[in-house]
Amino acid sequence: MSVGSIKIRLPDGSVKEVPRGTTAQDIAKSISPRLADAALAAKTNGDLIDLARPLENDTDLRILTERDPEALEVYRHSSAHLLAAAVLELFPETKLGHGPATESGFFYDFYRPNPFTAEDLEKIEKKMQELVQQNIPYAREFLPREQGLTEFKKGGDFMKCHFIEQLTRPDEKISIYRTGKFTDFCRGPHIPSTGKIKAFKLLNIAGAYWLGDEKNPQLQRIYGTSFFSKKELDDYLNKIEEAKKRDHRALGQQLDLFSIQELAGPGLIFWHPKGGIIRKEMEDWMREQYVKRGYSLVYTPHVMRKQLWQTSGHEGYYVQNMFDVMELDDAEYRLKPMNCPGHILIYKDSLKSYRDLPVRLGELGTVYRYERSGVMHGLLRVRGFTQDDAHIFCTPGQIEKEIADCVEFARDVLRDFGFDKFQTELSTWDPNDRKNFVGSEEQWNMATRSLENVLKRLNIEYKTIPGEAAFYGPKIDIKLVDAIGRLWQLSTVQFDFNLPQRFQLEYVAEDGTRKQPVMVHRALYGSIERFFGVLIEHYAGAFPVWLSPVQAVMIPISERHRDYAEKVAAQLKEAGVRVEVDARNEKMNAKIREHALQKAPFLLVVGDKEAESGKVNVRIRGKEKTEDMPATDFVERIKNLIADKSPTL
Repeated sequence: MSVGSIKIRLPDGSVKEVPRGTTAQDIAKSISPRLADAALAAKTNGDLIDLARPLENDTDLRILTERDPEALEVYRHSSAHLLAAAVLELFPETKLGHGPATESGFFYDFYRPNPFTAEDLEKIEKKMQELVQQNIPYAREFLPREQGLTEFKKGGDFMKCHFIEQLTRPDEKISIYRTGKFTDFCRGPHIPSTGKIKAFKLLNIAGAYWLGDEKNPQLQRIYGTSFFSKKELDDYLNKIEEAKKRDHRALGQQLDLFSIQELAGPGLIFWHPKGGIIRKEMEDWMREQYVKRGYSLVYTPHVMRKQLWQTSGHEGYYVQNMFDVMELDDAEYRLKPMNCPGHILIYKDSLKSYRDLPVRLGELGTVYRYERSGVMHGLLRVRGFTQDDAHIFCTPGQIEKEIADCVEFARDVLRDFGFDKFQTELSTWDPNDRKNFVGSEEQWNMATRSLENVLKRLNIEYKTIPGEAAFYGPKIDIKLVDAIGRLWQLSTVQFDFNLPQRFQLEYVAEDGTRKQPVMVHRALYGSIERFFGVLIEHYAGAFPVWLSPVQAVMIPISERHRDYAEKVAAQLKEAGVRVEVDARNEKMNAKIREHALQKAPFLLVVGDKEAESGKVNVRIRGKEKTEDMPATDFVERIKNLIADKSPTL
């Protein structure tokens, strides 16, 4: 290799020898003009970089185009910069926070005394289009830290100054990007220029406190999204519109399922009678499964002494999510954020033999976690919720079977509630982050290996997420895919080697010695509230028959048909069907419309013809054509739908 040259290994295994300082863009041009035109960013030895960054050492190199998922993240980050550049053009008094890419788009935080309006968003979007047409480069520069701080202080950009002070050392140069008149402290990478951004849309404005602290200034967060093509953008916007129609908060009110009462406080759910029926069905299903699968049902208190949470480690690792201490006569108490310490005390109450293991303790236990006001969202993010929580105490030799059974149990939950697609993630620890994880490297490796073995044995594809484990052990998260393709995090199976050690749990082994069990945490609904919210949105409120609060409505055409309607209703009730008779003195079509809006699965209209023949005229939810059938046949039909837990009518 000549002096001043470096070797670049490409994905096909070929190696190019190029002068030091050659850019990824240069290499893309040398491969083909088409690749150079399509290139958006590059990856060297696993790191994302700008196409214009000079390459100084031997490296692997991959040119990223629209086909690469990583390119979309860079593209959206650049879209956030485009948004900020447009805001500064229109509202130069605005101070800038940060603007990352997100899973579905991007946002940027702004500080400005006057609130942005819907009309402002239209102006900003138009200005973004103008900047795209100008094809402005995303130009990276390096400045001495003090020079950068001076520039941002001069403009009053207090948030940028904070980021520089927190994220850089006094002796280092800082990375900034200039996009026209817009300058940002940013490590990048970015796409080459604004002209590469083909399709974007600003979505909404939300409030966000600076650094997430209510005592700090409130920022305005503008959300947007961008895609590589207008078709992808239109598909996404259509999905958003569909999601609005399915919003569980609106449907919860329309169908009278639940409420959140201002007088009681945010994040606390009131289950109305119809929602209560669905909750009962969910709880009954889970408890029956507990018994069937060898779990013992337990119940634990809602408040426990602070000392317990100190022993468990929650007081140290989880205190920011716990409600404040309550001072009672004998000690300080906390509302429980978890059920696990209570289950541990039940296990510990008597000495167990290896013959007793595994011990599986299950509880539908209500817990309380302090969520900041800005993040609560209907049923999906609350302060008080009920987990279908179970903890399994077993020997090391039993652990993989127990984890496998939990994963299979989770899949059964999804199937019975009508979800046929899911994605699986394995969350592991970060060995360099000892502050947020407990245990030895040997324990973590053993626990992670156990979870990996289960997923491989069950032939489940999974993605590993480093650094996202619970503080006490790795976990398997199962994310369901709903009717419009959204992912929801619900079921989780977690390995715990920490709590058995903290509570000095034991069992008597076969050789008579005392040994420490290992422990599995497992919640499959995640929480009843969150699962219910997902169910509402998945079915758009049109629940399968077995979950519907009202499964059939009898509608007599006139008062003289009421007796026959009551007779059929009695047969349905005897068969275990939740049925109502609507004999109000209202027009029949008005009653049909009203119950259709309430999404009742079956409306049974009866008049002279039906009463004389012993039939019912069946209107099936979502279908225009009605069906005449003997009342006894309908009773059998709906009974079977309920028994089979069929997702369709």
